[in-house]
Amino acid sequence: MTVGHAPPDIAADISPMSYQLEAVVPVSGPQGGSRRVRVPRWVRRTVGPLLLLLLWQVFSSTGVLPADVLASPGTIVRVGGELIADGTLPNAMVVSLQRVAVGLLLGGAVGVSLALVSGLSRLGEDLVDATVQMLRTVPWVGLIPLFIIWLGIGEAPKVALIALGVAFHLYLNVYAGIRGVDAQLVEAAESLGLGRWGLIRHVVLPGALPGAMTGLRYSLATAWLALVFGESINADAGIGFLMNQAREFFRTDVIVVCLVVYAFLGLIADAVVRTLERLLLQWRPTFTGQ
Repeated sequence: MTVGHAPPDIAADISPMSYQLEAVVPVSGPQGGSRRVRVPRWVRRTVGPLLLLLLWQVFSSTGVLPADVLASPGTIVRVGGELIADGTLPNAMVVSLQRVAVGLLLGGAVGVSLALVSGLSRLGEDLVDATVQMLRTVPWVGLIPLFIIWLGIGEAPKVALIALGVAFHLYLNVYAGIRGVDAQLVEAAESLGLGRWGLIRHVVLPGALPGAMTGLRYSLATAWLALVFGESINADAGIGFLMNQAREFFRTDVIVVCLVVYAFLGLIADAVVRTLERLLLQWRPTFTGQ
């Protein structure tokens, strides 16, 4: 009795790379035709901001947008160069970055610790989660007067405000990541003889890592927002201090320069987190769009 050979799988002969090339650069037909040119992604991402700047400059040049309402992009670039040249903007950035870094470390340590206690233990959840859920509904900006009374008007209330905003985001996302680990993976690990700590180290914590990265991205955005409010508390240095000074003298150009700095710092921080995601989550393939 002979065993027949299975028919060849034609679809298997088509590699993913060849399929991708056909989708991106279609082959021209018998009558000829131009191939579709793939525009680099960084070019596509800059189209929107460049169009916005162009419209802004046109409105400013034509008088539709008066200078006392909003300075033109050219004026903002000139003022930004002056602030950089005399050292005002770099010094303010250093002070603000130090506040964000300290607040992020403190808030991150508290948020992750509470999430581990609540996520890894039912007893911890009963003791911690209800309290955290109650406190996170309180507007943390409204706590500024209490922070001033408790901590004074120095650096402590500014850092505490940043840490508070960071802690809640990390807690929620790390907790959700831990409780979102597939139960079948946990059962498989237990069947292989992993103990409690081995299960946490090799299954639970890696499974919660995507949620932690998401929480870190939200926390960074909240940290910059909290910094703006924090630096309104009797600050004598920092980007928020520059904005408050500019507001008193109706300097919209300086205010916009500070806002642009906030935006770029947030963009850089988000890029750092994205890089960490690619390095730490290589084992987790995700959909990246078509």
